[in-house]
Formats: sequence, C-alpha cells, structure tokens
Amino acid sequence: MKILWIKVGGLWPPNTGGRLRSLHILAELSRHHRVTVLTTHTRPEEAAALRAWLPQGAEVISVPYVSPKWRSLRFPWLLVRSWFSRLPVDVYKSRVPALGRAAERLFAAGQADVCVADFLCALPNVPHACPVPVVYFSHNVEHMIWKRLCANAASFWQRLPLALEWRKMRRYEARASREARLTIAVSETDRAALAALAPEAEIRAVATGVDISYFAPRPPALQQPERMVFVGSMDWQPNEDAMLYFIDAILPLIRRSVPAAALSVVGRNPSERLCRAAERAGVDVTGTVDDVRDFMAEAAVYVVPLRIGGGTRLKIFEALAMGKAVVSTTVGAEGLPLEDGRHFLQADAPRAFADAVLALLRDPARRESIGSAGRSLVEERYSWPQVAAEFESFIKPCAGPEEKALRSAGTIAAQAPG
Repeated sequence: MKILWIKVGGLWPPNTGGRLRSLHILAELSRHHRVTVLTTHTRPEEAAALRAWLPQGAEVISVPYVSPKWRSLRFPWLLVRSWFSRLPVDVYKSRVPALGRAAERLFAAGQADVCVADFLCALPNVPHACPVPVVYFSHNVEHMIWKRLCANAASFWQRLPLALEWRKMRRYEARASREARLTIAVSETDRAALAALAPEAEIRAVATGVDISYFAPRPPALQQPERMVFVGSMDWQPNEDAMLYFIDAILPLIRRSVPAAALSVVGRNPSERLCRAAERAGVDVTGTVDDVRDFMAEAAVYVVPLRIGGGTRLKIFEALAMGKAVVSTTVGAEGLPLEDGRHFLQADAPRAFADAVLALLRDPARRESIGSAGRSLVEERYSWPQVAAEFESFIKPCAGPEEKALRSAGTIAAQAPG
C-alpha cells in the first residue's frame, strides 16, 4: 500500500499529543507499507530530524511554513479575511500553496493509493479532485474546542468572534466527514459526535496509545509527597486555561489543608500571563525540558484540570504508563476508557477537584493502587503497535482493488473540502 500522509504544522519535535500520535502510527505503518510524508517545518533541522526518526524507507517532503499564532500581529488580519470565506480561521490560515502543489505532483506520478489528511487543517491542501481515497484523521472534534473557548471567554467581545468561528468550524467539520472516504476519530466519544454531524459518513474510532517502554514507572522514592505536576504544550490555549484555572481556583483550596503543596507546570512556550500568575502563587513553570519523565516521577499526583478541549489526552495515558495517580476533569478524561475511582479520580468543581487531590496526597497506598491499575490498563490494550494495527485495518480497504474499480467507474466522489 502506498500512503501519502499530509500534515500542516510539522511533526517534529514530538512535543504535542497530536504529533506523538501521528509519529507512532506513521512509524508502524512505514515498517509494512510505502509511506510518503508531506508536511511543513519552521526550521530545516526539524525535517532532517523527522527523516532520521522514521524507519528507513519512509520518504519525507517538507516545505517551510510558520503558522500565525493567536496573539501574533498577523492573526487578526487573517481572522477578518476568513470572515469572507466559508473556511474557519484555523483552517483558512493552514492553506500552504507549496504543499498543495507537491501533493498534485505526487498524485500525478502515481505515488499514492490512499491519502491521509492528518487533522482538519490538512484538508485544504488536498487537491479538490483527488484521484485516490481521502482518509480524514480527526484528532479532535474541532468545533467543540471552539465552542468551549466561547463558553469560557471573559467578555462579550471575545465571545462574539468565537461564536462565529465554532459554528463555521462545525459546518466545515461536517462537510469534511461527509466528503472523505473514511474519517478516523480517536475515541468512541468523538466518533459519535462526528456521526451526529454527518450521519451518512463512514466514521471509525481508534484508541489513543502510549509508548509503554519509554513511559515506565520510576522508583517511589523519587516522589515528593506534596508535589503535583501538569504536562502539556503551554502555547495551546486549553492547557493555559487549565493552569490559570487551577492556580486561581483550586490550588488555594489545596493549600488550606496542605500549605506546602507544590505544583510543576511542564511544557513549551508558557505565556507571560501564565508566568506572572505562577510567580504570584509560587508555582514552578519550566518551559521546554529535555525529559518530562523526570518531573512526572517527582510528583505524587498528576493533575489535568482541563475545561476546554477535544479528542483524547495522551498526557493521561503517559501518566498512567508511569504508574501515576491522576485527577482529571470530565473534559480532561473525555473519550478515554477509564473507570473513575479505579484508574483515576474525576472531579470538575474546584472544591471537588481539590478534595480529590488532597485524598491522594494523604494516602500513598491509594496512589499506588490507582497508579498500578492505570499501568496495567495501558500495558494490556494501548501500546502503539496495537493502535497502529487497528488504524491500518481501517485504511487498507480504501486502497484495495474494489475501491479502485469503483473510482475508475466514477461511482465514488473524489474531492476534499477546501
């Protein structure tokens, strides 16, 4: 099978959940199939590192591109321009002409039996009359992220553009699922949400995975009994919101009972706003680190106070793989096959979240029990080879001879939304 994998925003370094999921699935697919990765980079060394990391035989074609960030000077202008398009701004800003031209050349040369559009923002770079089946790999139900951003916005003037964006995103997401040959979601929860948008679409779900050899338990003696940790890319707004919420509403409640309670916030590109809030609260913000496992090993409790988000959180599976006791909101654990009270503790309101953390800080035996149950779960069912095999089983029929015959007869539409 010849697979063309298109990803805007790069795949290296492996410092986000989406990149990790894609990289591990790509690595497994590359061992058995001819894979061409068409992606973007901000620095040439990122493309070189990606080539070196993937198994020999995988081809990487990468073009330079820097995506405008929320707080950049370019973003407001792009937002206004996108209002005159049916594309939501997050998709509008991800159109990369060089990427589209490269895809057209590869299709013309017969270099693909199937095309995987990795995330919604990859789809505008798939040629409209795509000659091979398109598989949309949906890591999140994107419009739900924007809807939750709108619900948590501080003012009417922030909510107004977000209200427009989440509705545009919902329409585009429904169209993408309908027009793709197959949509792959990352949880049954997401699959059901996308199926509600596009009942006629073929939508399957694959589980989240984890590298169980890399993320493995460390000696309990390394734990600091009053330390908590959160790991995530801090330039992703839902993560920043989670930490500001935790510092403002939850941490003071914990410290009333455990004054020495400490928190490490580990992840790239923390904003000045977060750093100021952390400094006032005596919270450690690390920025990018060489190895997140060192900080996870020190913590007695791993916290995931997300209020905004979609898809599934790889950070929770990584914590479970290390045998950590996790406290998460409903949104944080959304779509994961976890049992509250056995694999983690679930709490949403600030008081309930603080009480769950305190219960674990005070009870080492319970921490160990929950951590062991989580480790056993991911060992049994969620290693990356298992997840990639399921992904492969879904896309393989799309590239089969029956599918090719149908497309040659013109009975299957060949287009991607743009």
